[in-house]
Amino acid sequence: MLKKIVVIGPESTGKSTLCSYLAEHYDTTWCPEYAREYLLARGTAYSYDDLLEIAKGQAALEDKYVREATEAGASMIFIDTDMYVMKVWCEYVFGKCHQFILDRIVQQQYDLYFLCDTDIPWTKDSLREYPDLKTRQILFQMYKDLLVNQEVPWTLVSGTIDERMVHCITTIEDTIQ
Repeated sequence: MLKKIVVIGPESTGKSTLCSYLAEHYDTTWCPEYAREYLLARGTAYSYDDLLEIAKGQAALEDKYVREATEAGASMIFIDTDMYVMKVWCEYVFGKCHQFILDRIVQQQYDLYFLCDTDIPWTKDSLREYPDLKTRQILFQMYKDLLVNQEVPWTLVSGTIDERMVHCITTIEDTIQ
């Protein structure tokens, strides 16, 4: 059965890099963050309704990657961003969350979460919004609060990319393999 491992955390905490490296290490695939594609195509001036479209796009993209990984006989898949990320984004920016996101959170089934810490330097790119550490730490705490209050195993990932990789591999081997 396909094991689904999600990597979440504030922007610029190494989620995509970690997913890519872990997928390569385990010779499997990873599902990218749909928001990047959406915002690159439409611009960074997004609305509350755009976040619903992004959430639906993320859900569809994840479903596609999971289906393909299952059909290919993969044992695991790494997922960069889930509906917890969409919930935090909606609530932080707009103070409310779409019902679609909340419903999808109830339905989602994962095997392990990695929460990326803010201990690596923020890297500027055209889509990132929060370079200040204080905001990144507030967002980190929002993610942590969600993970603490759900049943799926999770672990904090910090340090250099090499340290993160070692920690993730050890956790995967101890938790789901």
